[in-house]
Amino acid sequence: MAGKVDYTALRAQTLGTGNDEEAVTVNTRALIDKVLARYSGEWTVLRELLQNAADANATKVTIKFETLPSSSVPLPQPATGSNLLKHTLLYHTLKRLIVTNDGQPFGSNDWSRLKRIAEGNPDETKIGAFGVGFYSVFADCEEPFVSSGRQAMAFYWKGNSLFTKLLQLSEEQATKETSFVLDYRNSTSPVPPLLPLSQFLASSLTFIGLTSVELWLDDWNLLTIGKISAPSSDISIPRSLETKSSEGFMKVSSVVRQMAQLDAEWLNIVAWKPKAPSNSVLGNVSVTTVREATSHQGLRTFFQRFTANAPPPAVVKAANQERAAQEAIADDLLGESKATVFLHINTATIQTSCSTSFSQELERATKKPPPKTTKLAVLTSSFDEIAASTSSVTAPASKMADIFGSVLPSKSGRIYIGFPTHQTTGLKAHISAPSLIPTVERESIDLNARWVKTWNMEMLRIAGIVCRVAWSSENDSIKDKLSKALARDKVTKFAKEHIDAIIPEAVHALNQFTFLESTPSSQVGSLVEEAFWTCSKIASIDILSSRGVLPSQDVRIAVDDLTFIKNIPVLPAAMVAHASSFVQKLTDFGIITEVTPTDIKKALKDQALDAKQLAEFLHWLAHKAKINEVDSAMVKNLLDVTVASEYGDDGHGKLIVLSEIKHFINPSRISGNMPVPPNTMPFKYTQKFDRTDLEALGWEDLMIVPWLRWLVENTNGRGALSIDQDLTKSLEFARQVLPVLSKQWDGLSQSSKTTVVDLLSTRTVIPTRVGMRKPNESYFSTVKIFDDLPVVIGLNSVKDKFLVALGVRKTIELGLIFDRLMRPPEYSSDASAPIPAWSHVDLIKYLASVRNDIPPTDLKRLRDTPLCPDEASDLTKGNVQRYLIRDLLEPKDPLRTLGLRILQWSGIYRPESEEGRFLTFLGLKKFPSVSELVNVMISAGNSQLGDRALKYFIDSYHKNNYASTASTCSNQPYLPLQGDTTGRRVAPNQCYSSDGATLMGYDILRKDLHPHADKFGVRKDPQIDDCVDRLLMNPPDSKRQARELFAYFASRINELNTRLTEVIGKAEIVPVPPKSGPPSEKSEKTSTVRRIAPRASFLGNGGKYAEIFDYADFGDEANIFLLRCGSKHEPSVAELARLVVREPARVYDTLQSVEKYTELLSSLAESWSTLKNDKALVQVMKTSSFLLAYKEYPAVKRQSKNQDLVELNDEEDESTVKTWRLAAAKDIIIVDDLISYNLFRSSLLAAPMEEKIEDFYDVLGSNLLSTLVEERAQCGTIDHDQTGAAKLEKLILERIQLFLYDSPREHVRHNSKWLEENLKFVSVKTLSLKKSLKGMNVSHTTPRTAATVWDRPQKNWVLYFTNSRYDNFEISQAILPLILSRPKPQQAIMLDVLLSTDLHKLKQRGYNVDRILRRRAAEARIAEEERKKQLEAEQQRIKEEQAANAESRKQQQREQRELERISSIPGGFPDSPNKHNQRISEDYQDRNGSMAERPRGGIFSELTRRFGIDRRPQDLSNGDADEPAPPPYREGEVEQHTPEKPITAPHQLQQNLLNAVQSARAHNSQSLVTRPTINEVNETQSYCDSTPAANIRHHGDTISNVKIYLSNTLTNPGKFMAENASALNMFASVLLDCASAFNLSTASIHIFHEANSSTIAFNQNGALFFNYLYFENLHLPAVQQGKTGDAVVYWFVVFCHELAHNLVKDHSAAHSYYAESFVVQYFTAITTRVAQRGGAAGAVGAVGAAAGGPSSSSASGSSTSTSALVSASAGLASPASPTTTAHNRLRHPFLNGHGHLLG
Repeated sequence: MAGKVDYTALRAQTLGTGNDEEAVTVNTRALIDKVLARYSGEWTVLRELLQNAADANATKVTIKFETLPSSSVPLPQPATGSNLLKHTLLYHTLKRLIVTNDGQPFGSNDWSRLKRIAEGNPDETKIGAFGVGFYSVFADCEEPFVSSGRQAMAFYWKGNSLFTKLLQLSEEQATKETSFVLDYRNSTSPVPPLLPLSQFLASSLTFIGLTSVELWLDDWNLLTIGKISAPSSDISIPRSLETKSSEGFMKVSSVVRQMAQLDAEWLNIVAWKPKAPSNSVLGNVSVTTVREATSHQGLRTFFQRFTANAPPPAVVKAANQERAAQEAIADDLLGESKATVFLHINTATIQTSCSTSFSQELERATKKPPPKTTKLAVLTSSFDEIAASTSSVTAPASKMADIFGSVLPSKSGRIYIGFPTHQTTGLKAHISAPSLIPTVERESIDLNARWVKTWNMEMLRIAGIVCRVAWSSENDSIKDKLSKALARDKVTKFAKEHIDAIIPEAVHALNQFTFLESTPSSQVGSLVEEAFWTCSKIASIDILSSRGVLPSQDVRIAVDDLTFIKNIPVLPAAMVAHASSFVQKLTDFGIITEVTPTDIKKALKDQALDAKQLAEFLHWLAHKAKINEVDSAMVKNLLDVTVASEYGDDGHGKLIVLSEIKHFINPSRISGNMPVPPNTMPFKYTQKFDRTDLEALGWEDLMIVPWLRWLVENTNGRGALSIDQDLTKSLEFARQVLPVLSKQWDGLSQSSKTTVVDLLSTRTVIPTRVGMRKPNESYFSTVKIFDDLPVVIGLNSVKDKFLVALGVRKTIELGLIFDRLMRPPEYSSDASAPIPAWSHVDLIKYLASVRNDIPPTDLKRLRDTPLCPDEASDLTKGNVQRYLIRDLLEPKDPLRTLGLRILQWSGIYRPESEEGRFLTFLGLKKFPSVSELVNVMISAGNSQLGDRALKYFIDSYHKNNYASTASTCSNQPYLPLQGDTTGRRVAPNQCYSSDGATLMGYDILRKDLHPHADKFGVRKDPQIDDCVDRLLMNPPDSKRQARELFAYFASRINELNTRLTEVIGKAEIVPVPPKSGPPSEKSEKTSTVRRIAPRASFLGNGGKYAEIFDYADFGDEANIFLLRCGSKHEPSVAELARLVVREPARVYDTLQSVEKYTELLSSLAESWSTLKNDKALVQVMKTSSFLLAYKEYPAVKRQSKNQDLVELNDEEDESTVKTWRLAAAKDIIIVDDLISYNLFRSSLLAAPMEEKIEDFYDVLGSNLLSTLVEERAQCGTIDHDQTGAAKLEKLILERIQLFLYDSPREHVRHNSKWLEENLKFVSVKTLSLKKSLKGMNVSHTTPRTAATVWDRPQKNWVLYFTNSRYDNFEISQAILPLILSRPKPQQAIMLDVLLSTDLHKLKQRGYNVDRILRRRAAEARIAEEERKKQLEAEQQRIKEEQAANAESRKQQQREQRELERISSIPGGFPDSPNKHNQRISEDYQDRNGSMAERPRGGIFSELTRRFGIDRRPQDLSNGDADEPAPPPYREGEVEQHTPEKPITAPHQLQQNLLNAVQSARAHNSQSLVTRPTINEVNETQSYCDSTPAANIRHHGDTISNVKIYLSNTLTNPGKFMAENASALNMFASVLLDCASAFNLSTASIHIFHEANSSTIAFNQNGALFFNYLYFENLHLPAVQQGKTGDAVVYWFVVFCHELAHNLVKDHSAAHSYYAESFVVQYFTAITTRVAQRGGAAGAVGAVGAAAGGPSSSSASGSSTSTSALVSASAGLASPASPTTTAHNRLRHPFLNGHGHLLG
């Protein structure tokens, strides 16, 4: 970035220079055209001219259009005035427009401003601001003319410049008027539409000072409009209004109101719409309509008139009316029409106060300062004025013309800036603001320019304030009319009729000041509206209400019919409906609100409601509360202040205080005519309400209990109830109340029922035939035993259960019964016979008949009183013992045999009879209980009674449901035992029914009772805990006893819980034979047994572990029990491990086999995931010597004295022998390096070579052999050429990805990215590796081709390898330890395969190599792009050299001419020496050389000079200077082959060579088949150009992506590729080195192999093919030894030869020339690459010798073949020359695209 510049000083320096200044020129015509482009509105010219007239204080303006007659349409016949006017309108064209006004004539300043654009009127009171308005006349006029007063000015053009001429008029020519004469530019302008023009003129006259406008067409006065203004009157500005704008720039000082009248007279033709000619395709559409459609609506809207669907009836009706009116107008076109409109204008005087800076900025923008005072007018139309304007329109033509259609703001007002703009105001009022600053075209308000925007926004806010003043004035007018109406009717309060009469006018005012969105700028309307609503200091506005015009803060909107409130002022409903938008604005701004509950509360405080108002109020309040418009708190507040007056039939009134009301009457519960408490609303006010409505008021349903309590508390003269409403005294009132209570009885809660009973049971509330009685003293009418009982009367509708609940009796009291019916027998008066008393049977029968009416207390007394005797009692005797009914049994025969107490009953006893059911209810038993039967059996002993009782129990067990009570007698001894002869009985819980229990020594129930054991509660088996205890105390002594016991426990295996199985599992209860041998049948009879715990025993016959574990078999059933207790079929791995760890020698000795012990260890290894959880076991396993290992010794012929087990393996090396032994993990090594193991095996104790066993040994602590071997690499000389290292690195990083793809993640130590960052590849001459064991004095040194070494200073790994024939397997062995945690030998083999196999073959074998191939393709693309960049750079260099050479040739030509001039000097001799001539000649020769001298030094003479080895022949010591040069460099042949054409320029030669390089391309076919050809070469008679045939196919790629083609005759291409993979990669490396010198793409290089081919290389359409056969024979051994220099030079020359074929196809002199040029041009690049491999000097010497030039002994061995090839390539133009044997061999044909032969 440039330094900081002082632009201020630089500008001052520029202005201070003495150079001539130049004015900026302006294209006047273009400027005017661009300014006029901004004026897109209609009537622009007339608007500007009318505005100029108003600025000149004119009162009248005359507008006249002069026309030209039609040249094609003749005058109409007859030539009446109407026909002539119609003809003029339709067919004449405009010639001139003359606009004349009677204002002040132009002064000198006016004439000056008229000539200047953009100066404007400097008078701030005038509208003109930009000074471009007058130039609107150039839209139609080319050269306007202006005449004013005593002067006239003509405008004319000279080119694009506008000029004027001013003329002083004579007295005769002078006039007081100002005229603008505008001749139309062309004669095709039609007469403008008259009606829109007339409407524009009418609206233009609204606010400007003109009072009259006339419109003429030739000599016809079409229109005259006059304006009359009444005297203005002041309007008072309300004090609550803020008259200042928000920024404080402007203030409303005063407002006046003025009435204006516009009168218009016009000819009817103004409203006429002429029809189109009959031949028009538009039919009867008028020409005016067509013009209007074209100019206003667009073609689309116009043509829609012809394609639209059928119009609706209203449209058809309007069209018919218009058609009729048009017909009436057409009959009288010259007829006159009139119309009058009245305007209501409020004009405000605005004072402005702007800061100096603001005034200056505004003046800069408008070219005049802001005015100190200005005017702003608001035009509205009152309700009366609209009616007057409408009534003043006469004649149909007047209605059709609608001249004043845009004057009255009936739809939307506009902003006037002198004239109407396109901007609307948003309300039905025009706003005239002359001081508003418009845009240039004066159609919109400028709200973009910074200072202008602020001014205009302030002016619009002032407009809003003036509108608010106008609104107040309208309301003052309405208020005056209402006051006059009150005075007229002589009343003081407004009636509804007064308000209704004024509502239309109020609605008109509201709609007039309703703001909508303004267009096109909505911001204009928003600013006016904002000021209208916010200019008041208080949030209120005057508005008409039901009580007159009031501030809005005192007025409400009545959303409901609040007829019960009279004193709240609300908006009339009609006004709300017809002016909803304005009312919505009031609501949105919060200026007016709806009637609120607070308002109603305030009104209710001031008045008492009558019955009707109370009902309405309650209905309104309930509805509002129900819909949540009034919350519960407000409901309570309203009810608290409400008082209503109620008048009865007698005229007496009482107050209802709603604050005391808490309840309402539910007629479904309490009748409405019943007396209610004072806190309950009378039913007549609530009978039409829903329950939810009353509950919304906070009232509750009057419940029975409170109502009854109130009735009871007001008896006996207490309270306001009369004697007729006394519940305890009035028989009739009781008959009304008790049915109500009875009806609601079922719905009462239990507590309510209790309360009712408590209230009534102790009071005389029951009407009986003997008077009012208490409930417990009254009887139902059904009790008729005695006649003197108080029976209930008059309560037929009362429910019996209600009376029963109160205590009314249905039965006689038991004491009375016992007294009257159970007394002793009485005797008659004559004592002849006793009067029989009731027996217990009679008593039961009576009580059964009245059972349902007996009170609960009496029933309890009957149960507890001994009433009945048993069958053993004698009733004939006195003092008969009686029993409780519940202690007796039914009189049945089966029960009588059991000796139990039976009820005595006379007659047949029927349990299903009424008496039987009643006795059962009182407790009479149908059968004996279990305890009674058990007592009988115990007491009877072994007698038959005991057996009958036992049999009855069994037979009736289910029938009598003894199961529920049998357990209560489980400890009673009443059951007989099996096999007992002593008669002993035991309780059910002391015997069992299972035969197996006898094995444990338990008592067994008698056999015949086993099926019924569960009925007695006898369990099948003893408690399992007891059984287990007995088993542990007395374990089985034999296998048979164990089989029975264990089988019994197996049958109860589900009862064994974990605790018991744990106990049994540890107890030694399993009998097993002694250790001496396997189990047999003799073990069952022997007395010597050994017991072990179930957990230590195994089931079955043993198998492979029978020798080391205890096995037993007790049968399937018994074995199930043992398995449950911990026995197993086989030992677990943990058990096996513990045994092996604890007794490894015994186990090993018992197994007696390495294979078996190895299998055992394998099973432990497989289960290591389980074993490792036992930390203690793992710790022992790590230290125990239980692991099997072997050591290999050299085999000896004598037998070893070592007692260890020795096994010889025939498949192993016969010179070694393995010895196996047990050892700890730390003493054993894991063989992960077979090479190291073979070196040190006699010193190592190795683990078996099984992967899972090795892993097992590894986790137990065995060391890997690789960790014990120390390696030290001994490297030879580092190769100078590390290209092989880079290639090997690329190959390894590429194939490692494939290798690690399928490797388990946990085995991978590092990935390929880590290798790339931490492994360095170095190629060395020789390499050996010394290995030694840690801690042992043993070491071995072996030659290697690869080894990795840790470079401590560099902190990375280094892979050293021998570049010549390195072994991929050894490379793999060296790398694997870096990437894998435990490399396996087979993994090295796998990586060796990946490194040695082609990618495409790997893909065929299923490897995912696509990503690598894609990356290679991407690298190739990048290399190709880099090569192209280098070529482009070289081309650029050639262009620069071309320019330099051109200049050099010009200089040479000048020097040559100078030389010739000097040579031609008179008297000069050609042979005389001349220094000047000699100097020029030498310079020329130095620059250009001599074609005769070039061959003498060979083609590499210049190159050898660069390297300092250029020696002249006479300087050589070996005397080779006299030897002739190889062909074609012999002196005799140089002249013969020198081209006759001019020498090719160097830059052209370089460009040709680059083109040849760029022509090299890839061969895109998989095969190549060509036929042999022979072409004659005319340059030499003895030479023919021949090409042999080719038949090859693509078979693969090298690692560097060079394609390989093999002969189709090759029998096994795959084998050839595998055997020669390394050599092919070397050949590709040499070729790519050569290609890089030319920046050739890899894709253009191809390798082919044909065993019988004589072709070294060929060029196939730019694709270069090189024969591997020659590389194999000539250079492969040297390249394998790292000597690549000769090979690179050899094939570089071949490249030059083949690239020359891209320029010349045959082997001509031109081809030789280009081949030589390639060698010279790219020699530096190839020497750079050769130097990297073996030294530059040697390469140059080799090339020099090859070219036939001088050579020294120091030149490094260039082979004869290379020399011959270079010689051949450099001299192929002379193929007939004699050559050496090697040369003849290498002159095999090179095949190019045309199949020619090249020697």
